[in-house]
Amino acid sequence: MLELEEARRRILSVVSPLGSESVAPLAAAGRVSAAPVVSPIDLPPFDNSAMDGFAVQSADIASAKHDHPVRLQLLGRVAAGEAADQVVTSGSCVRLFTGSPLPRGADAVVMQEDTRVDGTQPEVVWVHDSVRPWENVRLRGEDVKSGALVINSGETLTAGRIGLLAALGLNKVNVGKSPRVALLATGSELVEGGCPLAPGRIYESNRVMLASLVRQAAGVPMVFPLVQDTLAATQNALREALTECDAVVTTGGVSVGEFDFVKKAFEELGGELAFWRVAIKPGKPFAFGCSGEKLLFGLPGNPVSALVAFLLLVRPALRRLQGASDPAMPASFGVLAEPLENRGDRRHFMRVFLDEKGSVRSTGLQASHVLGSLARANGLVDVPPRTTLPEGATVPVIQWES
Repeated sequence: MLELEEARRRILSVVSPLGSESVAPLAAAGRVSAAPVVSPIDLPPFDNSAMDGFAVQSADIASAKHDHPVRLQLLGRVAAGEAADQVVTSGSCVRLFTGSPLPRGADAVVMQEDTRVDGTQPEVVWVHDSVRPWENVRLRGEDVKSGALVINSGETLTAGRIGLLAALGLNKVNVGKSPRVALLATGSELVEGGCPLAPGRIYESNRVMLASLVRQAAGVPMVFPLVQDTLAATQNALREALTECDAVVTTGGVSVGEFDFVKKAFEELGGELAFWRVAIKPGKPFAFGCSGEKLLFGLPGNPVSALVAFLLLVRPALRRLQGASDPAMPASFGVLAEPLENRGDRRHFMRVFLDEKGSVRSTGLQASHVLGSLARANGLVDVPPRTTLPEGATVPVIQWES
């Protein structure tokens, strides 16, 4: 039985990126940059005003005070988007708005609140406060210089990075191809939602749950029909899924029971199993293998086990298929509001809720079939074997929901 880190290392060692494609920034959320992005322009592209006010020469109003204002001659106005044709000379000013280009000769912007336009002479502006040189001015290139590296290959395209791409005028970005992920649920007891529930049957929930996690990882989920517990049905389903998709995720059928056919069916189709069983709770009966360049992830059938194994072992592989340089799940830190106890001999990834104040609480019963506590959870805490994490301890929380 492998330790989690070794299992993850073995998986990632055989995973290669699928290649790249060009998409619009609007479609790039959560995708992985496939090439470095270099800024084609300065940002801002010109000196401009940070607020509504007047472009001035700061030396002109160095002595300005509320009870001793300085008189300036108004040369005109420049709205955002217009060209600044005026030249500010000593004793003059130009009306500006947020984003207006700074006219030549000016070295600062005085806030509108610190000025007063003469009621009898509209071309005269009285300034009631001084400004430092370049105060309230956004300088050309102070944010990003032309030619600067702004996004590295392998980085996730977050909302902030997408906004930067748009501000630089880039309407395309190279990203890693999204893997097509087959989702198979095995079990003759399983029934599709909306159908009558006969005695001994249960509604299948893993595929739709995992589909949402595949989308979060920027993959493309492909939900396949339910698979009966026979070797032939399992082989047929795996054959079709391996043909159509880059990775296959099964739930159920990977243990040692009489009706667990996934491992045998995969090997009889020519696949090679790399390992089986990982020293975690829940999620121990996990299988990983390769069929050519296609990947098989055999997850347990219990819903919580399937989710935990997916987050810890499948999701990193899906991100690496897209070229992610750091495919690990993000973690936040919180403070335990109650102890978390693990009496077992395997690491227990316990379901918790991390609130907006940073407080972490168990969501209830931790059995691997219990969906109620899973539905209340937004993260997992890794509790080592035979360990109690005390109330007040600061712990990392692996979050799949915010």
